[in-house]
Amino acid sequence: MVKPKRPVRDDFELEELAGRLQDAKEEKYELVLIIWGRNEPVRGRITKLDADTKRVHVEHWGRVEKVPFLDILEARRPEF
Repeated sequence: MVKPKRPVRDDFELEELAGRLQDAKEEKYELVLIIWGRNEPVRGRITKLDADTKRVHVEHWGRVEKVPFLDILEARRPEF
């Protein structure tokens, strides 16, 4: 069985995503992240952008999840 590959994005798309994550971290607002290979989105506040491990730390209800940056397909503000 062949595992589906992660979608390829250009540098512009990745820079735009990084900027959106950085803004959310600085302004402390919540995002909904669509993650490649997962059925459910991840929702929370960005607490750290770890350049060494290339992971984004997302906190929700006191729990921190570390998501690989390249696995994030979309980051948007939640709809209330």
